[in-house]
Amino acid sequence: MSTTLTSPSGAAPDAVSGRAARHGRPPERRNTAMQRRETAAGYGFLVPWLVGFFGLTVGPMLYSLYLAFTRYNIFSPPQWIGFDNFTRLFSDPTFLRSVEVTLKYVLIGTPVKLIAALGIALLLNSITRGSGFFRSAFYAPSLIGGTVSIAIVWRAMFQTNGPVDSALKSVGIDVGGWVGNVDLAMPMMIVLAVWTFGAPMVIFLAGLKQVPQELYEAAEMDGAGRVSKFLHVTFPMLSPVIFFNLLLETIHAFQVFGSAFIISNGSGGPGGQLNFITLYMYKRGFADMQMGYASAIAWIVLVFVAIVAAIMFRTSKGWVHYAGESR
Repeated sequence: MSTTLTSPSGAAPDAVSGRAARHGRPPERRNTAMQRRETAAGYGFLVPWLVGFFGLTVGPMLYSLYLAFTRYNIFSPPQWIGFDNFTRLFSDPTFLRSVEVTLKYVLIGTPVKLIAALGIALLLNSITRGSGFFRSAFYAPSLIGGTVSIAIVWRAMFQTNGPVDSALKSVGIDVGGWVGNVDLAMPMMIVLAVWTFGAPMVIFLAGLKQVPQELYEAAEMDGAGRVSKFLHVTFPMLSPVIFFNLLLETIHAFQVFGSAFIISNGSGGPGGQLNFITLYMYKRGFADMQMGYASAIAWIVLVFVAIVAAIMFRTSKGWVHYAGESR
């Protein structure tokens, strides 16, 4: 007695394979063709971004690199001068002063901002009622802190006889305004930077939520206090997040421009206290029409920030702990 195997549709396997061969390519080839179409569609969707990336980012960057070796004032063709712009930088006292001002802002403002963000994140992580409201309230300044309107308000608040100056006078402290004060202009900018700690705070808070509670319980059983638990549990587990925020905020601090331009009215503040590298670069390029020199400044800043980032990545191996990594 013989039996004949049939497909679910009732047809014999030979008949099915023969019909597939007659009406199209084998299944493997059909899948390959479909994958090629999907890949082509994916690259098609990437085309607008690629055009924008190369046309609006890579292209201008390469052109600015060329301009860095030229004398160019926008109205006449660039003239090749080699490394003259770069050698001029290191003999330009105003540029060296802007480097000093920028480094002071980065080295003081960034740590203070991160400490404030981490402190508030630790506080929010320990409360349950109203945490959503406070999280939104603390995050809001980071959404508007870099806008022109906030810079205008900040200037009005800290100028002579402004709200801050008047409040200090009411308690017997007369500083004569912050905007025009050589000693207080930089602290005013640092206060503005610290005020916008919302973004790193949210990232810190997300990292704190991932720390296993079992580690804290084990530390308590060993008699660890709050400080000890922070140093031996929270900090090591949060170190990748701290490094991430430190890297981003450092790069962001080197790019400060809008608030300094508005608050100082483009002058760089009293004694050049707010004459950051980006502001000096803008004045050389668009006020003095020295586009070649401004391009050289831009590339020096890019290289310097890249070196700082590389050093941070190199040194992070000694204090950043990743889960599952053996030490």
